[in-house]
Amino acid sequence: MSTFTTRDGTSIYYKDWGSGRPVVFSHGWPLSADAWDAQMLFLLQKGFRVIAHDRRGHGRSDQPAKGNDMNTWADDLAELLDKLDVKDATLVGHSTGGGEVARYIGRHGTKRVAGAVLIGAVPPIMIKTEQNPGGLPKEVFDNIRKGVVDNRSQFFKDLAVPFYGFNRSGAKTSQGTIDSFWLQGMWGGVLALYECVHEFSEVDYTEDLKKIDVPTLILHGDDDQIVPIDDAGKLSAKIVKDATLKIYPGAPHGMCTTEADKVNADLLEFLNRK
Repeated sequence: MSTFTTRDGTSIYYKDWGSGRPVVFSHGWPLSADAWDAQMLFLLQKGFRVIAHDRRGHGRSDQPAKGNDMNTWADDLAELLDKLDVKDATLVGHSTGGGEVARYIGRHGTKRVAGAVLIGAVPPIMIKTEQNPGGLPKEVFDNIRKGVVDNRSQFFKDLAVPFYGFNRSGAKTSQGTIDSFWLQGMWGGVLALYECVHEFSEVDYTEDLKKIDVPTLILHGDDDQIVPIDDAGKLSAKIVKDATLKIYPGAPHGMCTTEADKVNADLLEFLNRK
């Protein structure tokens, strides 16, 4: 496996395929780089260099007791891009990975970045507060933490159903997709997965979004049951300067899988923009 060791001694797994213009992917919770299979294979075949890593505590990366926070995850991404000397990259983040992309730019700027794509992403902030009245109540995230602690294996099997919209009338359920979600979730360490709930729900990415100064595409399904569009994609599009918002009617949170062909086409069009 391809790995690198961070400054604090954590081993991070990554994939690095191809030799064209680089596209760097940051995965959602509780998944791994494998969540990007459809996008990486497609763009590799279109001549791009595609890179994805397993966030620390997730997938095949180490599971340290420290550093399970967005600042550290963004710094890990920065170390990976430095190690690979990636230049003019398009950063693509799904869900929690969208927070990672935003925080990376907020902390490290865009010297290595040519564009950003946020897909079903958690910014600006998910939890309901006085400043964010449209957010979700804290009880929603407390229940996620409880599911991780009590029986995360069953919880991930159950969560996959609304994640991919398989609970909607007329949806074609894929047991293989549910199994893949479960497997990737179970690869992760329970500590990182538990602590990540705070990072995707209570961390405010507003100031990071304001620092994005490269072309930005925001994709979001209007039937996202995990990260509702009104308090996420639509708000981010207002904060990021000159961002382009594309709404997928009826699409769920796991749209990179269920709407892979559409997502791939939109990524390719954005990458080939003039």
